[in-house]
Amino acid sequence: MNQAIARALMRLPVAALMLTSGIVCAQGQASADPSRYLAANCANCHGTNGISTAEPGIALAGMKADEFIAKMQAFKGGQRSATLMHQIAKGYSDEQIKAMAAYFSKQVRK
Repeated sequence: MNQAIARALMRLPVAALMLTSGIVCAQGQASADPSRYLAANCANCHGTNGISTAEPGIALAGMKADEFIAKMQAFKGGQRSATLMHQIAKGYSDEQIKAMAAYFSKQVRK
């Protein structure tokens, strides 16, 4: 067997272990606070952590959890019109909406 191939085969388990450990770490971080990752989907329009710099009316940071849930459920059910939010809200389960509501209610509005 060629020495270069033999060295590559010996390194393969180490590379696999490194890749696997990265995945496990990433999963551990995601499970620590999944609401943070759900809320990150809102950043493009509503700002990082819900702190909007574009328009004060769309800030999510500091919004009361029950208000957030009511608005999302209204978008999801079609009672509140929007250009995108009615489509986005339908992609979240009730549990995910509650998790995001809890997350945004803890953020400080600036």
